[in-house]
Amino acid sequence: MRESLTKALALSLGGLILYTSATGAFDSLIQRSVFLALVLLLGLAIYPLGAGTRWRPLGIAIDLLLAAGAVLACGYIAVNQHQILTELPWATPSDMLMTAALVVTILELSRRAIGLIFPLLVLAGLGYAFLGAYIPGPLGHRGFGPAFVTETLFLGDLGIWGMLVGVAATTIAAFVLFGGLLLHTGGGQTFMDLALRISGRAPGGAAKVATVASGLFGMVSGSAVANVATTGNFTIPMMKRLGYPRPFAAGVEAVASTGGQIAPPILGAAAFIMAEILGESYVRIALAALLPAVFFYLGVFLTIHMVARRRGLQVVPDDELPSWASVLRPERLIPILAALGGLFYGVLSGRSIQTSAFYGVLMTVLAYVGFAVLAHRAWRDIGACLLAGLIDAGKGMVIIGVLLAGAQILVAMIGMTGIGVTLASLIVEVGGQSTFLVALIVGGVCLILGMGIPTTAAYVLVASVLAPALTEIGIEPLIAHLFVFYFATLSVITPPVCVAVFVASGIAQTNWLPAAGESVRLAAAIYVIPFLLLIYPALAGFGGWTDIVLATCQGLAFVTAFAALMSRVSVTGHRGLDVIGLVLVIALALTPGWLTTLAALGGLIGLYLRHRRLARRDGMQRLDPREIPAVKETRT
Repeated sequence: MRESLTKALALSLGGLILYTSATGAFDSLIQRSVFLALVLLLGLAIYPLGAGTRWRPLGIAIDLLLAAGAVLACGYIAVNQHQILTELPWATPSDMLMTAALVVTILELSRRAIGLIFPLLVLAGLGYAFLGAYIPGPLGHRGFGPAFVTETLFLGDLGIWGMLVGVAATTIAAFVLFGGLLLHTGGGQTFMDLALRISGRAPGGAAKVATVASGLFGMVSGSAVANVATTGNFTIPMMKRLGYPRPFAAGVEAVASTGGQIAPPILGAAAFIMAEILGESYVRIALAALLPAVFFYLGVFLTIHMVARRRGLQVVPDDELPSWASVLRPERLIPILAALGGLFYGVLSGRSIQTSAFYGVLMTVLAYVGFAVLAHRAWRDIGACLLAGLIDAGKGMVIIGVLLAGAQILVAMIGMTGIGVTLASLIVEVGGQSTFLVALIVGGVCLILGMGIPTTAAYVLVASVLAPALTEIGIEPLIAHLFVFYFATLSVITPPVCVAVFVASGIAQTNWLPAAGESVRLAAAIYVIPFLLLIYPALAGFGGWTDIVLATCQGLAFVTAFAALMSRVSVTGHRGLDVIGLVLVIALALTPGWLTTLAALGGLIGLYLRHRRLARRDGMQRLDPREIPAVKETRT
């Protein structure tokens, strides 16, 4: 019964997304209220209270009460949307009751789906709004009553029905549908096979497969934890089987999956929210994030390569690799190319992002159905596959929808109380006019605020509270938002609350602490790349082509030298000289100017040539990595 209800609700939500992507969204409050109602009902079905316990009957009663309250509140908004937007009505006791019911449902579902930290943050925001008058000093405010909070949260489009839920109900939902259908129609296995073929036979091949596969999945899914759970169940056992240390295997998967959140096109759904906040186009956000994402994956790839050569980590055996002929079969490759072609056609022709995503969905379905018919597959099987993709897309929107609804409550409270402006002023006061010091404080606070919270919600929080501190000292708004977004993203692999590492460690059956150490080392460059954006705004597309070329060269020198330093590769044969030489290159790469760029690249080339001479002297060039047995060590 519950499974049938879940499928029906997921199909309804997927159908709503598909219809509004194709024809355009309904009026704003209708679109958002209907979407949120379906999300909450589906969430209550997926995450039932007390499932498998003796007190499940009480859980059913509570779930029915929550569902009734949510449907009543959302239905009231849909029916009265014109009056709400034109008359700005005063809050009545029934309005306050519906607001309370809706907020409680959102927070309870957040607790069930994500954990306790996020709903506690939202409750703290609500408590601050009510009790701010009792807080002394600059953090206090005049305080707000239940009626005013209800009018802000419920009877307008700045509270629960604000921008975040609007983006979730349109743009993000369309891309979740696009990704769900693409992966369900064979794209997921094709991504995995491509990763195996591209990097499986290189030194540390299994770890590189995890990096490539998680990057490809992450560009579509945009969720680190979901990415670890999906690709990690394949890549981590493969690394363990080939003798890779378990903490290393878990760290590789956690870091690779995290990188998918900062890689275009989806950026963990943050690209769409960032575009709305900044008033920039989605394409501009994606292009600004492109070079930093390339540097991130290049740094991870180089670190894995150097560690693999030093440790003698095995490659993937030939019998576990798919052939290029099977990977590049038209029926596997063309649907993916058609999907991306439809998406890019919509973007380049000036269509809205959700319409562009619909073009991608349409081309995916047409290509998949066409090849399935040519293969004489039964229509029932074809329809079942497409319906499964639609249902999975509906289910995939539950966490995103609930998160953004909760985040919208928090953002409304931040805006209403003015705490964001107050904190930004305090940070600037502490840091003075030192860009580095202010950025260092902001980055540290972002890591703390983002711990235990999914990246999209963490970005919304830090963008509201901390990005203004950077813009106040003259940083470009887009650079400031990318800076806080990267640090919010890193919180999922930063101890002590490193959710992605926890999941990867569970799959690898190892202690999370050494896995977290491996993940921090592998992702060490990304902790500095946000500062590179402050030094070289051209990495995000600001300035002319010469500026972009200069910044790219400096970024390449920095990432390569940093990867060599973190992997403890032997460059000169003496560890002290290795560290001095690599640190010098890193310092030059962080210093703007053509002369320092040439010096950094020259120093890097010199160190590489010295490394090659050392390897030749020791006979290392005669060792085939495929013939080196795995070193089953647990320490780096």
